[in-house]
Amino acid sequence: MRLIFMGTPDFSVPALEALIAGGHQVEAVVTQPDKRRGRGKEMQMTPVKTAALSHGIPVLQPEKVKNNPEFLTKVKEICPDAIVVIAFGQILPKEILELPKYGCINIHASLLPKYRGAAPIQWVIIDGEAETGVTTMYMEEGLDTGDMLLKTVIPIEKDETGGSLHDKLAAAGGPLILETLKGLESGALTRMPQVGETCYAKILTKALGNVDWSMDAEAIERLIRGLSPWPSAYSHLDGKTVKLWKAQVCEEDLNGDDVLPGEIVGVSKDSIFVKTGKGLLAVKELQLEGKKRMDAGAFLRGYSLKAGDRMEE
Repeated sequence: MRLIFMGTPDFSVPALEALIAGGHQVEAVVTQPDKRRGRGKEMQMTPVKTAALSHGIPVLQPEKVKNNPEFLTKVKEICPDAIVVIAFGQILPKEILELPKYGCINIHASLLPKYRGAAPIQWVIIDGEAETGVTTMYMEEGLDTGDMLLKTVIPIEKDETGGSLHDKLAAAGGPLILETLKGLESGALTRMPQVGETCYAKILTKALGNVDWSMDAEAIERLIRGLSPWPSAYSHLDGKTVKLWKAQVCEEDLNGDDVLPGEIVGVSKDSIFVKTGKGLLAVKELQLEGKKRMDAGAFLRGYSLKAGDRMEE
């Protein structure tokens, strides 16, 4: 097919590479404008732009796609059979949605209709879901509400993090969009309206990672995994921020009700045991501000902790 591809972050790149390798004509890539990043505030291209240029594909970077006659004219000139969208970062207007013969097809990182929205990868872990996946769907003016086409199911492992699940779902998007386009061209696919239970995966903020120790240990452990590597879960020790990278729920909590959530009840050679609202959490990897990420044993060799010390919000 003759395609326009719209995407921005690392998550989008495997789908673009799959379309190119699959023999589709990607006539243009649309991505967000370059931004200044890092300590040096140097201008950086988006990962999708970098990938497109490596294949010699023209790149368009409109500040906005709505109410942009120049961009609309360019899309009409290309006259794509389909527009493939994955983590682009802007809502497409009706004029663009109605242009392609086979429609605008979105690759969404959840099993719709559950987890519409900006951060489905992290929220399925935080919420304790057993599985997730990738859905291809027709785009419409609503947010992730269009008719579904195909799905791939991915089990969520016990030790899954936001980072590891991101990579699995990104890799799954390529084969699924190839199968979807093939089915659209042959007429073999059936549109499936989104019916049943739904929920919204709201955007991640740094504040979300501030651990509330009155939560139960299982919920905190999932929060730590879901927010790894970004924006990360964190707490405070002696007024300093400490990021929490890995933890385990203890099978037994032998401490009485007089121990308050957030209190450190003991340490071992490889764990820091913290009381929660329900159960005990063994912190295994952490990172004090200004220091490197390290396992609890290495941390304890350089930072003295004892029973009665506290993790503070």
